[in-house]
Amino acid sequence: MNRFDSIHGRLFPIFLLSMLGLLLVVTVVYYNRATDQIREKVSAMAEKNISQTVGLFDLMLQGYDSVTRALNSNNELVRMLQQYGGAEPVEAVQLEKRITDVIGAVYYSRKDIVGIHILTNKDKVFSFEKSFGASVRDYARTAWFAELKASTGEMKWLGVFPESLLSEGINQPVFAFGRQLFDLDTLKTIGVVLIETDAEAMLSALSNASLGPGSEVIIRDAAGTDMLSTLSASNASLELAGNWPEAELVGNRIIVRETADAMMTAARIGLADWTMIGITPNRELQLELKETQQFLLTLSLLLIVASTVLATLVSRSFSSPFKRLIGQMKRVELGNFKGEVQVRSYYEINVLVGSFNRMVRQMDELIERTKLASISEKNAQLQALQAQVNPHFLFNTLDMIYWMLDERENDRLGRVILALSSMFRYSSDWEDASRAKLCNELEQFRHYFAIIETRMAGRIRTSIEVEERWLDLEVPKMILQPIVENAVKYGLEPSKRQQREGRLRVYSRQAAGKLEIVVEDDGVGMEEETLHRLRDALEDMQEPGAASEEPRLRRGIGLLNVHRRIRLMYGNGYGLHITSVCGQGTAVAASFPMPGGEGGGWNEHSCGR
Repeated sequence: MNRFDSIHGRLFPIFLLSMLGLLLVVTVVYYNRATDQIREKVSAMAEKNISQTVGLFDLMLQGYDSVTRALNSNNELVRMLQQYGGAEPVEAVQLEKRITDVIGAVYYSRKDIVGIHILTNKDKVFSFEKSFGASVRDYARTAWFAELKASTGEMKWLGVFPESLLSEGINQPVFAFGRQLFDLDTLKTIGVVLIETDAEAMLSALSNASLGPGSEVIIRDAAGTDMLSTLSASNASLELAGNWPEAELVGNRIIVRETADAMMTAARIGLADWTMIGITPNRELQLELKETQQFLLTLSLLLIVASTVLATLVSRSFSSPFKRLIGQMKRVELGNFKGEVQVRSYYEINVLVGSFNRMVRQMDELIERTKLASISEKNAQLQALQAQVNPHFLFNTLDMIYWMLDERENDRLGRVILALSSMFRYSSDWEDASRAKLCNELEQFRHYFAIIETRMAGRIRTSIEVEERWLDLEVPKMILQPIVENAVKYGLEPSKRQQREGRLRVYSRQAAGKLEIVVEDDGVGMEEETLHRLRDALEDMQEPGAASEEPRLRRGIGLLNVHRRIRLMYGNGYGLHITSVCGQGTAVAASFPMPGGEGGGWNEHSCGR
């Protein structure tokens, strides 16, 4: 059948396409709105950054202005500069020292000052600078000196220079500014002061206006000359159109302009009559948009998956009554008769489902009756197997008593008869059906060994090493005696003829999530062929009475009996496992399910002694 002919096959694509169309519309609307909000956010951030940077520059320039004012208002410095022109040589040296000391005090008041120079009208320069300290020298006038001389006392911001204007030993960018010095009493000029500071402080302050690694900031003077710039080669093509921003920049206003290549902001630095311009290329603005795109892409993928799941659920909700009926029919084919189909649909479908449910219930009842008959048959087989345990042992014991009577060993005979009585009492007590506690099985083993020890005349040593926590474990009744009997008869008795003492050990261990009770002897062991045949008989054994190897394995008939009883009680995952080495001994391990909790120990209450 073509899958598109089913209800699910037709409803699923219709519902999915509807959901995806709605998702596409919502995504486009959200992306456009997010783009507008991001640009508004970036624009506001750019205005804030440039406003803070302009304020920072105003504070910095105010500090520089206060330095020059401090020098100009120092009456002692002005007096010494005036006296210096007509002083005697000795007095001139003293004046030079005192003048440079005053300049040095101002120099050390700020860390960013590189050099302070006072140029008198007599072409003498008093300096205190980073490279040479205090110095006095002659000076030839230059263009910037003429600019300072042409001023009328206002601050002149000369700009950033690649190296010092006066100091030959300072090969670093410096920011230079100065003003004329006046005698405040006569208001006559006595020279000019030139201060050079580290330009790195200006560049560091300038970087505060950047919005990202690719942003650039320019400072222009009133003439439109770039005084300070971080413009890189990658942004050199970003040109400012016309006389922007001077045409729009009024007072303290901050203006923002967006072009096809970049977003630009501008503000005025009032103290120096400079203009600060920030340029942010659009590729920098796209970073946050890319994060939004990645978010939308991830969200879209999740919504597509959710839409697919939802479309599947909706389409299947229409076809589920039919699928439930078909699914239950397949489970019945696999042998599951416990389920029922619950469908409330059209009349014809309800009649069909009702007939199907009645048929399944009748089949389940028939199977249950068959199982009960099988269980009854297994119980009868179990009782028959348990009845096989005693006759063989009784024959051997009575044979031993006959020989003991013949030898007139009456004391030993009493112990044997007492032990035999306890064993008969235990084996004939089936009040608890086929189960017994492990401690009772071990006590039965002790009675049995009292008989064997008498028969073997002390040629066997025994030890029991079962942990107390397992003594309350319930096991099939009379399982140790057949195993021990085989160990004595086929393992230890032949070793007696070899004039050596035998050893029989019973101990517990855990292996592969099972509890194992191991009966181990150091007798003659088995030949490889006999061991393989016995293992094959245990492995291939089916229902009781169906083992074809029994007639040929008389040595292991008791083991097969025990193996069957364990499997009947606990299932095919448990039973006996035999290991043997010819001439070294045999170990028979009986495995049982691991108890759910710890045992209580071997005491009178738990074992009923």
